[in-house]
Amino acid sequence: MAANNTQISIQPYLFFNGRCEEALDFYRSALGAEIVSMMRFSDSPEPHPGLQAGNENKVMHASVRIGETMLMASDGRCDGEPQFGGFTLAITVPNDAEADRVFDALGQGGKVEMPMTKTFWTSKFGMLEDRFGLGWMISVEHKP
Repeated sequence: MAANNTQISIQPYLFFNGRCEEALDFYRSALGAEIVSMMRFSDSPEPHPGLQAGNENKVMHASVRIGETMLMASDGRCDGEPQFGGFTLAITVPNDAEADRVFDALGQGGKVEMPMTKTFWTSKFGMLEDRFGLGWMISVEHKP
């Protein structure tokens, strides 16, 4: 906690450059993601400088819950393929069967970087890049 007793919370904010709604549908199917709120550019009372015509119905902002985690997402400038670099999202699941299910679901159309395998710290661990280029590490909860 911060010195003033204010709780700090950090949420990843993901920019899908025109593919946000597709990504949210994918994560809803693969992970049970729940869209808590979503606003489109057309919902804004103010114009968006640089927004190309035809992108008015793209996602300006979405709040998404996956398990206990809140993510934020947007189509951003709607100007090309998503670019995710320098980070990966880690998912911890309760058992091997759920690890395999999540890994297979997120891997549809993506690229496996490390197949699910037993490691010295957990019964299953794997890494992949999903169809949007977002990196994921899937791991079974460590039970000492």
